[in-house]
Amino acid sequence: MICCLNPDCPNPLNPKGKKSCQTCSTSLVPLLRNRFRVIRVLSDEGGFGRTYLSEDTDKLNELCVIKQLAPKFQGTWSQKKAMELFAEEAKRLQELGEHPQIPTLIAYFEQDNCLYLVQQFINGQNLLKELQQRKVYKANEIQAILLDLVPVLKFIHDRGVIHRDIKPENLIRCRYDGRLSLIDFGSSKQLTEKVKNKSGTSIGSHGYSPLEQIRDGKAYPASDLFSLGATCFHLLTGTSPFQLWMEHGYGWVNNWRQYLRSPLTPELDGVMNKLLQKDLKQRYQSADEVIKDLIPKPQLALPAAGQSSGKFPVTRSSTFSFRYALLKSLVLASAFILLFGFSEVWYQQYRQIQATLLSRLKPLNYSSSQGEVAFNHSPNTGVRNISLANTFKSSAKSVMSVAISPDGRKIASIAEGDRIIKVWNLATGKEILTIRGHSQKINAVAISPNSKTLVSGSDDQTIKVWNLATGKIVRTLQGHSDSIQALGISPNGKILVSGSDDNTLKVWNLSTGRLIRTLKGHKYWVRSVAISPDGRNLASGSFDKTIKLWHLNQENPARTLKGNNNTVTSVAFSPDNTTLASTSRDRTIKLWDVASGEVIRTLAGHTNTVTYVAFSPDGITLASTSRDRTIKLWNLATGEAIHTLTGHQNNVTSVAFTTDGKTIISGSEDNTIKIWRISN
Repeated sequence: MICCLNPDCPNPLNPKGKKSCQTCSTSLVPLLRNRFRVIRVLSDEGGFGRTYLSEDTDKLNELCVIKQLAPKFQGTWSQKKAMELFAEEAKRLQELGEHPQIPTLIAYFEQDNCLYLVQQFINGQNLLKELQQRKVYKANEIQAILLDLVPVLKFIHDRGVIHRDIKPENLIRCRYDGRLSLIDFGSSKQLTEKVKNKSGTSIGSHGYSPLEQIRDGKAYPASDLFSLGATCFHLLTGTSPFQLWMEHGYGWVNNWRQYLRSPLTPELDGVMNKLLQKDLKQRYQSADEVIKDLIPKPQLALPAAGQSSGKFPVTRSSTFSFRYALLKSLVLASAFILLFGFSEVWYQQYRQIQATLLSRLKPLNYSSSQGEVAFNHSPNTGVRNISLANTFKSSAKSVMSVAISPDGRKIASIAEGDRIIKVWNLATGKEILTIRGHSQKINAVAISPNSKTLVSGSDDQTIKVWNLATGKIVRTLQGHSDSIQALGISPNGKILVSGSDDNTLKVWNLSTGRLIRTLKGHKYWVRSVAISPDGRNLASGSFDKTIKLWHLNQENPARTLKGNNNTVTSVAFSPDNTTLASTSRDRTIKLWDVASGEVIRTLAGHTNTVTYVAFSPDGITLASTSRDRTIKLWNLATGEAIHTLTGHQNNVTSVAFTTDGKTIISGSEDNTIKIWRISN
């Protein structure tokens, strides 16, 4: 189909090959600026143009959003103002688009007497639509929304920009990682001393915008904070601030609590009350003040960020692992001597010495359970050769997760929005099973160590256990009150752990389906879990930006790791149990020392959200996937990226090694599973 760019056309979609619109006879434009293919209308802009979903042919048809400015009344004040705001929006996106939660500017140009602004497409839905579907938000979800968005406001305010139109429609939750993005900078304004001291044009949305903005046309950081508070009020209560404003003006903010469905915690109540102050001077003046009140005060019983409240048990599983961990411990001990005995200069020298020693450590050959050597090289050379061996075309939908059977014979995959699991023969690439049984989309799959059992978790709040050979259901586990998003099976195959959007983890007896215990501690959705290879410890990553370490036989978390600035997207233990890798929307990978809870190293190199991470069986190499469409392989001893695999045409969502370490399997939103072979 080709879309007509006449903003008044009632039926703009036309069959390919047409030269003029079959509805309004306007000449059709196959490619705007010889680059952008307009697919369909997203929204009308009230007589000033339209917003379109489009494809960027210069970027392998990547989706983008095109805003069109085509005012009807030429030469009027309204046209001049609209053009001024349009140009300002492009300028703001160019300045602010470096932030991962603000769309990036792709292009800004004029064509056929219209202005066009092209920006990044955020694949998700806005919070107003989400509210209409969900009907209710819990207090902890509102706190998580605030924690996600206030740093974005701090970012724009620190650069002198006031958004001036924060409301549920302008906040989009990405469907893949739950990240909230702030869109529509068409009303934003640069805050200067001149602006501070003069009245301006009244811009904003009634009910969400504060008094000083509507009445006087003035806006400050505190103005955006009021709008954020009004947005959260709407989500909490289901009551539109616009309707309240129509009936009561700004009187509603004095008794906003009467609309609550249930009382808030004292901390959140205080934050909301200060956000919704009618008087500018009584309101929060900066995002920093909000963040300070949002973050819970540290408790004496809990460890500080990145620190340990006690020794965390770690089992080392191989000769190589022991040697590696021993050297690491010796070097760490030396570091403490240097730190306490000398200065930061010595510490920096220690870090260099540590990297050199680790890079020179020669590992023993690692043997799999079948006696095959996975790698036979020093860690400073890394994986020598990788080739693409096969590509499986999954379906017309994005591959969201893959799991490999430990015997190396089968792959299980799930696709975006699907209620089915596909099982593939790894050797032939043939689909051998299609498993059905869930009533809503499946989010996670895992295969038992004996390769006989498949487990799946779904939005239908159930976990299903399947016979992998036949695809027949064995049992259904029920107990979570929200979607199941992550699964892990212990090395002995007896324990199953599930992570859910109900903020909990549950530990199950996989053989009987009996619930053993529920683990509580996260303040928001749990989206990743990993069980250590020794079967003793558990790690979980959450949208609350923390990682929690648990003893598998205890209910309370042993430690909380707080080094991430953004949502934790995946976690994985090293084969020797000593290191935890975590990935985040901040585009980095962190390596943590499990025993101490300290960050060993931060790996940076991806240009977008890192989605998944996996260790090679010998523990020498780490694989990571990203929304930048690449897979990176890292030398863990040096922290260097030794290979970048670029075969996928869309975001890469998952990666796994076979147990012999000779094959990597990756899944992507390009609807494919790729098989990569490793050779020395």
